[in-house]
Amino acid sequence: MNEIQQKFLFLQGPHGPYFAELGQALVSSGYSVCKIGFNRGDRFFWPQDLPYTAYTGDEAHWPVALEQHIRDEKITDIVLYGDARPLHRIAVQAAHQLGIKIHCFEEGYLRPFWATYERSGSNGNSALMDLTIEQMRGLIDKDAPALEEAPSQWGPLWHHIWYGALFHLNLLLPSKTYANYRPHRENSIGEEFIHGVWALATMPLRSISRRIATRRLLKRSAPYYLGLLQLGHDSSIVSHSAFDTNKQFVDLCIKEFSRGSAAPLRLVFKTHPLDDGRDKLGRHIRNSAKNQGIADRVDFITGGKLGTLLDHATGAITINSTAAQQALWRGLPVRAIGNSVFKKAELVSQQPLAEFFSKPTPPDLAAYQDYRWFLLQTSQVPGGYYTAKGRTALVERVVDMMLADEGPYSRLNMIKKAHETGKPDHLQS
Repeated sequence: MNEIQQKFLFLQGPHGPYFAELGQALVSSGYSVCKIGFNRGDRFFWPQDLPYTAYTGDEAHWPVALEQHIRDEKITDIVLYGDARPLHRIAVQAAHQLGIKIHCFEEGYLRPFWATYERSGSNGNSALMDLTIEQMRGLIDKDAPALEEAPSQWGPLWHHIWYGALFHLNLLLPSKTYANYRPHRENSIGEEFIHGVWALATMPLRSISRRIATRRLLKRSAPYYLGLLQLGHDSSIVSHSAFDTNKQFVDLCIKEFSRGSAAPLRLVFKTHPLDDGRDKLGRHIRNSAKNQGIADRVDFITGGKLGTLLDHATGAITINSTAAQQALWRGLPVRAIGNSVFKKAELVSQQPLAEFFSKPTPPDLAAYQDYRWFLLQTSQVPGGYYTAKGRTALVERVVDMMLADEGPYSRLNMIKKAHETGKPDHLQS
């Protein structure tokens, strides 16, 4: 058994068994784990043989209940996915006040081949927000071995959709225990379940539509900017930008594109791969373009992979989608309007939007390569949440990161100092 007697409290994780497998791995390493669940979906995916507490109160009583649980169970660490959920925001605040560690998981900043692991916050709350490129360059471990190549994919997208539908199916079942539970998304539980089933059922049709639209676009051979849309409920939009919806972003882009560009240049909006059509973005984009008099120069493509579209694009525009990193990797100009971990002056354009569409400022490729290398040495962990292969790869790497005294960014600084002094990092004062 470990000397410190760490005990990990799990809150809500990504849909599926990832948190269950991570908890079991910690137990196998000699550590204690427990979970607080807020609904039947949380209970469904958590192992029956690991400690579980059903939270039966409402959000107003959560801070007091959480603090009491932390003290009663002698919790030293809290593990959660997505720090912007209301219940998780409260947990992060409590952890800071009580001096316990927070382990934040999020989708990969360099997705789809990595997941993100950070301490204290992610996305707009990440420590990356305050780190400059020069500071990152100073921390990079140039003696580190080359990282393994990522696989072509961790698995088909339907795994993600399936676990989401299964989670919401559990929420549809009546439960007196969780009568006070309210989802962090605006839609009802029933609506989320229906959207999940609809997304699975319509995947073949959307795939055909996407291929036709992509072929038509590329056949024109006209230059175009790619608008990277996000899921409407994405916390990065709601919590880390001035927008409330994708539609507001679309309207701004189309308006400024009409002011700052001329034919044959086109504007192409691409939805998130998991977008299920609930927001009817295609219709809105067509109407908005028509109102600006450029309906013949604006396109809409549903989901799919980015590679082919980015390979032929002139530049990319987004609120704060991590998909923009694939554009930066290709050296394409990027304009990010919201707050994001990659919004550094060396990487993304600071131009007014109309000017960006007219003559965009390209990224500093050397700066992006250093930025990417820094992330790969710190918070980006090979693997994924939704397939067995991806989860296995992720758990194998992340357990040691969670057990380290310092988070991934501070840890790299310790390694840097150790190399400079010739001492092992654990001997550094």
